[in-house]
Amino acid sequence: MERVNYSVVSEFILLGLSKSQNLQILFFLGFSVVYAGIVLGNLLILVTVTFDSRLHTPMYFLLINLSCIDMILASFATPKMIVDFLRKRKTISWWGCYSQMFFMHLLGGSEMMLLVAMAIDRYVAICKPLHYMSIMNPRVLGGLLLSSYTVGFVHSSSQMAFMLNLPFCGPNVVDSFFCDLPLVIKLACKDTYMLQLLVIADSGLLSLVCFLLLLVSYTVIIHSVRHRAASGSAKAFSTLSAHITVVTLFFAPCVFIYVWPFSRYSVDKILSVFYTIFTPLLNPIIYTLRNQEVKAAIKKIRTRHINSKPTL
Repeated sequence: MERVNYSVVSEFILLGLSKSQNLQILFFLGFSVVYAGIVLGNLLILVTVTFDSRLHTPMYFLLINLSCIDMILASFATPKMIVDFLRKRKTISWWGCYSQMFFMHLLGGSEMMLLVAMAIDRYVAICKPLHYMSIMNPRVLGGLLLSSYTVGFVHSSSQMAFMLNLPFCGPNVVDSFFCDLPLVIKLACKDTYMLQLLVIADSGLLSLVCFLLLLVSYTVIIHSVRHRAASGSAKAFSTLSAHITVVTLFFAPCVFIYVWPFSRYSVDKILSVFYTIFTPLLNPIIYTLRNQEVKAAIKKIRTRHINSKPTL
């Protein structure tokens, strides 16, 4: 039987971050630089890990997957937002809007699980160093990675299933720079209160489970590190601090976005910008500045490149 589509809205209007023309020009310049930094920063990690054999370990394999997710997470809405700063009418098609929401939850859910996988990797490396490579073998590593993307896909599909049969028959203005699921659901021509609760419960449950797993993992790791020699604990704490900083930056906006997802305060826009743009920018900065191995590998590649240039 052919599915009847009761929606008459074919596109949505995005209000963006500001109505001020001067601010939009400033935002266009600023976010263009930030987006370029995101792409270049994460590409730097990908190239460094790929071409330095010393970094061919489970930890850095997971790190380059995090960089890939961050680049795509920043790209599902940021380029359109940058172009929209130069447009008076900011619109997006229904399917374009649907795609943004799908990739938002796919990448967000995958990254949550990937952070859990990275915490497991650090637990094995620090608490069971002699068995690290045997435990974190390619099969286990592939299983962790596959689980991360599978959970992200299932989470996103379950969220989007709520949207497919919603009727949109009039209001089509989204007060954001991209299609955010809680904001779009409010525009449906029916009572969506229970649906809103289901969306919050779905995202909230995944976030809570991942956060508790991370909390338990890092608590055990820190407890183990505190009982080690000073030289060994210093290196472990340096690595851990980078991971914990990334986890905090990722989960802090999630808490505010999904605890108060239907508020009208402009803080939601700020948190959305931070989550989709600044977190992917900060991750490569944190992992390069606080990781001696990555910094040494970057320096080595740069030196090799300079020495390979032909002399005149």
